Amino acid sequence: MRTHLNPLAVVRNLGILAHVDAGKTTVTERILFATGTTHKRGEVHDGTTVTDFDPQERDRGITIFAASVSCAWDGHRINLIDTPGHVDFADEVERALRVLDGAVAVFDAVAGVEPQSESVWRQADRYGVPRIAFVNKMDRTGADLDAAVTSIRERLHPAPLVAQLPIGAEDTFTGVVDLVRMRALLWDDGGSVEETPVPDGLRDEAVARRRSLEEAVAELHPGALEEFCDTGALGERTLVSALREVTRDGDGVVVLCGSAYRNRGVEPLLDAVVAYLPSPLDVPPVRGTHEGEEQARPADPAAPAAALAFKVHATPTGRLTYLRVYSGTIEKGDTLWDATARRTERIGRILRVQADRHAPLDRAVAGDIVAVIGLKSARAGSTLCAQHAPLVLEPPGVAEPVVSAAIESRRAGDTDRLASGLARLTDEDPSLVVRTDPETGQTVLSGMGELHLEVAVEKLRRELGLEVNVGRPQVSYRETVGRGVSGLVYRHVKQDGGAGQFAHVVLDVEPYEEGGFEFRSAVVGGRVPQEYVRAVEAGCRDALAEGPLGGHPVTGLRVTLTDGATHVKDSSDTAFRTAGRLGLRDALRACAMVLLEPVVEVTVTVPEDAVGGVLGDLAARRGRVTGSVTRAGAAVVTACVPLAELFGYATRLRSRTQGRGTFTARPTGYAPAQVAAPVR
Repeated sequence: MRTHLNPLAVVRNLGILAHVDAGKTTVTERILFATGTTHKRGEVHDGTTVTDFDPQERDRGITIFAASVSCAWDGHRINLIDTPGHVDFADEVERALRVLDGAVAVFDAVAGVEPQSESVWRQADRYGVPRIAFVNKMDRTGADLDAAVTSIRERLHPAPLVAQLPIGAEDTFTGVVDLVRMRALLWDDGGSVEETPVPDGLRDEAVARRRSLEEAVAELHPGALEEFCDTGALGERTLVSALREVTRDGDGVVVLCGSAYRNRGVEPLLDAVVAYLPSPLDVPPVRGTHEGEEQARPADPAAPAAALAFKVHATPTGRLTYLRVYSGTIEKGDTLWDATARRTERIGRILRVQADRHAPLDRAVAGDIVAVIGLKSARAGSTLCAQHAPLVLEPPGVAEPVVSAAIESRRAGDTDRLASGLARLTDEDPSLVVRTDPETGQTVLSGMGELHLEVAVEKLRRELGLEVNVGRPQVSYRETVGRGVSGLVYRHVKQDGGAGQFAHVVLDVEPYEEGGFEFRSAVVGGRVPQEYVRAVEAGCRDALAEGPLGGHPVTGLRVTLTDGATHVKDSSDTAFRTAGRLGLRDALRACAMVLLEPVVEVTVTVPEDAVGGVLGDLAARRGRVTGSVTRAGAAVVTACVPLAELFGYATRLRSRTQGRGTFTARPTGYAPAQVAAPVR
């Protein structure tokens, strides 16, 4: 029967999302083992994982770079991306989510929803990616499925649809009861699974939980509600169909459980991926723009080609560009149009990616995730499309860097090599930014955190053999308007013998609570033509690069052009852009400005006897404690701390707790600074 299906119906483009150390790489490794893709279970602690193949990932024991692999299960092809869990690499997750159709969110059965779990969940919300939840580490002391589900409900706000009942607890966890098919699945120590009837001791609880699942689904699905009202129950076929639609609509999330490390719960997780997560045919056609008009492209191999580049990776064999093909067919040797760079690109080779191994392909069709060799200018976010049907797809967002450090080569002769290496880094990772400080002439590397910069510098040393000196990390401050000004007049008049310049603008500046920058025009009577209004806005945006307090970028303000005047001969776009830039600079000097610093939410897990010292240390770092709970014999303290105070905190925490304390952090935005910031 499957032979009559559209081939795209059996494709699943899937991501694994989680907080650091929740076990997502182990889940990925067990999926590869269960599907026969690998014949040995990879272990994070042994450095033998398939997806964490980079030497730094194996040394640090964390995922740093999103890795793509493919496998097959029950007649379906699963393209899987293992994403980082550390907050410093959130942009890797962002780029992966942009091209995925579904995701598995992995949670720790003891900790429940952790800070980065919440962050990646919000990222998936932004892109409308359907998810199922896998509560991992059910064999740990303190594991509690119900508590984890409660944290999902309270912190992430979906409707959790618990489809399994664990058999045993902690070190006696041996299997699950499948509440959809009302069967028990038991695993032995070798990882082999056996299907049995529901144990007598769990039958009453299983029946009650199945009833709760039916009621929850009936509340979310009209068809299920109708059957539930008519018969007082839901049949298996109706329940599976309703769970699929509720998941794909984003109204609920199916919750499964297991222990990936002990190889328990992986097979039903794969069954759920196939049953509930969407194929490329189930998601709406991708939408893009061409010459200002929105267009849709269906997931059809016969349609004009359209693909989005979401990752670039330089390897010894060539520059790999990872693509999600949304429509059409791409063949080896094809010439495509890079709609972002506005140039043609030739496809040299097409590869099916297995982490650091590749298999050649003749073509890639709609729904595929592949890597190609031969593209010269395409970067993450570039759209590649058929030349006769150009289209620009929305690129993944890129967060602004929050930490910077000066970097220089130790040997004078390596300056050009360093510049080339930094260009390669920013090509692979758009969240890294390189600039030259105009006052000192130093090269400054900016990124998403201290670890992010450490990884980038280590990559320069290992892969390019560069010896570099790195300055102390500095946070990226911002400036904002505390109290605005009204009616600031700026006249730009220039006569130097040639064509003159004349522009007259009147500006109001006020705080903008939503953040960012908003420009409005309140000019009446055509005193400033519309094309000059746009030039004034462009000039104001130019002025946001450097604020009056210390030369930091300006945010959180609204500028209103209230009046102005033109000259018949001397007014121009250039004159009004200059007036906008210089006029806003004058206005900002007249405003009451506020310095902002990046703030993060820190979650510190320590032994209970170390809480006092940790609280005192957080207070000394200008931290504001927002919560403290005891979980499985350890204290979990949550606090908001300025990012500038966290440099070196990991070492300090380990020394205070004899190596038993850990912490994670996630950005929460900017807040008024309590200390003076260095001038840029």
